[in-house]
Amino acid sequence: MMTHQAKTPLKMGIAIPNSKLGMWLFLGTEIMFFTAFIGTYIVLRMGSPGWPTDVHVTHISIAAGGINTFVLILSSYFVVVAHDSILAQKFARAWQFMLWTLLLGVLFLGIKSYEYTGKFEHDILPGHIPENDKQAMDKVVHQYGNIVDAKLKATFPTIPKREDQKTKLDEDISTLKGKADATAAEKQELADKTALDRLYTEYVDMKEHVRNSWSMRFPQSLFDQYRTRDESNEEWKKKYDAWKTDHKAEIDAGTLKELKDYMNADGAVAAVTLHEVNDKVDALKNDAALKPMLLSLQPAHPILYGNLFASNYFLMTGFHAIHVIVGLIMFALVLKKGSKLCLDDATFVENIGLYWHFVDLVWIFLFPLIYIV
Repeated sequence: MMTHQAKTPLKMGIAIPNSKLGMWLFLGTEIMFFTAFIGTYIVLRMGSPGWPTDVHVTHISIAAGGINTFVLILSSYFVVVAHDSILAQKFARAWQFMLWTLLLGVLFLGIKSYEYTGKFEHDILPGHIPENDKQAMDKVVHQYGNIVDAKLKATFPTIPKREDQKTKLDEDISTLKGKADATAAEKQELADKTALDRLYTEYVDMKEHVRNSWSMRFPQSLFDQYRTRDESNEEWKKKYDAWKTDHKAEIDAGTLKELKDYMNADGAVAAVTLHEVNDKVDALKNDAALKPMLLSLQPAHPILYGNLFASNYFLMTGFHAIHVIVGLIMFALVLKKGSKLCLDDATFVENIGLYWHFVDLVWIFLFPLIYIV
């Protein structure tokens, strides 16, 4: 008669709950995920001579990053205390420390939002950063044009095209100037529309100088004479003589020079510089009539590799912030139990703690890489 021995039940190689094993496997994939980001950043950083490191240029707040590092480390400690309290069956204490952990996570996101606000205010955004003088000047002109379009649209909301809006503006100014018995409201309207006309004129002047790469010192009134300059052509000479006649008073007063006086030895006008454009922005913003309309116009400065920096910054800190939000949601699920928190929740809290420690560890790598190095 054959006998069968009872088979020994299979056991896991590691005596841990399935949920905890799953969390470790998940964290393994997360390590690879962030390693790719950090590795890419290091390669780009080391392979890009001139990478922006000045915090005044990148608008990085080392103090804010340092505070956030302390906040996350403290929150990691609190979640450990919460788990130990559950094991000790001190459930009210565990709930309190989970709440503190949640609040510290919210504080972290608040500080990070403050940092992001600074980036948006200074337009330190991927694809928005000029990396040379020409791009910086183009950015100023683009910003100025957006302001002009917005002001014209607000003044003439039913007229779609800028050219038609400018025509209507000129007509309104002419009409208001012709009123001998203008009311106080009409006088104010004339002042507002005259200022808007100046805003438009200054924009066109700056745009044409940057587009043609001619010095801001070169008057726009001479553009046509310079473009068509042919001193051997009699027709051109007559046209230029007519220009000098029209501007005789300014030439005699010394406020306007002749065409040749603006040209270099090679017969070319000096190129416009970023310094000139930014000085013009400062001058316009100091003009009492134009200042209220130009509050959002800022001088531009090139940042070499600025777009790469911004892309890496927002990619890494953005994904880290998403992980923080996920952690806060899990904390909220535990806190929702309130007085029903029990010993059975210990494993769930431990898994959340493992996840939160990982989030903390990632930030400990990001902080020195982005903020200090």
